[in-house]
Amino acid sequence: MSGSVDDALIFPIAKLLMAAPKILIIPGSLRTGSRNAKLAAAAADAFVQAGVDVTRISLGDFTLPIYDGDLQARSGVPKNAISLKQMMAAHHGILLVTPEYNSSVPALVKNSIDWVSRVQDPNESRGQVFRERAFAIASASEGRLGGTRALAALRLILSACHATVIPNQLALSFADDAYDDMDRLRHAADIEAMRALVRQLVDFAQRMM
Repeated sequence: MSGSVDDALIFPIAKLLMAAPKILIIPGSLRTGSRNAKLAAAAADAFVQAGVDVTRISLGDFTLPIYDGDLQARSGVPKNAISLKQMMAAHHGILLVTPEYNSSVPALVKNSIDWVSRVQDPNESRGQVFRERAFAIASASEGRLGGTRALAALRLILSACHATVIPNQLALSFADDAYDDMDRLRHAADIEAMRALVRQLVDFAQRMM
């Protein structure tokens, strides 16, 4: 009897002893007042409240040309692609927050992934940065679907990079009415969806540390 109790305690105690993972949040929009940049900020607060070390960046700090194989052959991978890959590699979990453009992801998001997937450091295989960390995805839109078509496209892109994408995702519908005066999510369902995403990404990231 005592053996079964001890076994039941092993996993919770092991989780408590594990170091908190570092989470990187990447908004996929540079637009002023972007709904998705706002959602990324809300996610950062949720991770902080969960006691997690979080970094939020702007892809505007990692400007890249449209991917071109001939350009890569002539000049190599751009420095900003290398820097973005290094930023991703310094974290255990990554949340990508994407707008929905024409039922898919915007060029900014796809192009960033395309370039990072071409970065290959010595002693590692190409795309290793995607395979060795956990990813979560989220989107916000003013419509009823909340960017779900963009999330389906993004999940497919990341899966093609052999990334581990957690099952939970956040599609924030009617985003123009989703926040209170302090820019915090105000609807209980949205708050719980965010918490569930945070919990699951932290859990998956810890397993991959």
